[in-house]
Amino acid sequence: MITQQFLHALATRDLDLITGLFAESVDWYIPGDQHVAPWLGKRNTKAEIRAFYELLWSQTEPISANIDHIFTDNNRVVIAGDFATKMLKTGIVCESLFFIHFTVEDGLITRYRLLEDSLAVVQALVLK
Repeated sequence: MITQQFLHALATRDLDLITGLFAESVDWYIPGDQHVAPWLGKRNTKAEIRAFYELLWSQTEPISANIDHIFTDNNRVVIAGDFATKMLKTGIVCESLFFIHFTVEDGLITRYRLLEDSLAVVQALVLK
């Protein structure tokens, strides 16, 4: 159920719903160059996660997102898919596969990892 709520909140950009799905203390990490894409990196609190989405959504425009598979194993979830996102700074569209891996404890997300083509994200943010 939390997986569907999470995906719905992402699709509708419902900031209150999505942040409400996370615990107060979260082990969050999205690898990549934070100097170019400041929304990447580590976060630890619900407030930092809210700031992440505010920053990401103010600097990107979703083009498409497709979910290929959702895997669950007890309290762990992996969502696999692909996306295309326009970087508002450059107008360049970034396309990437992605894998979201999160852990749910007591009905809230406590651990979150997003793996994507971080090189493609950085290249889409830097004009050549």
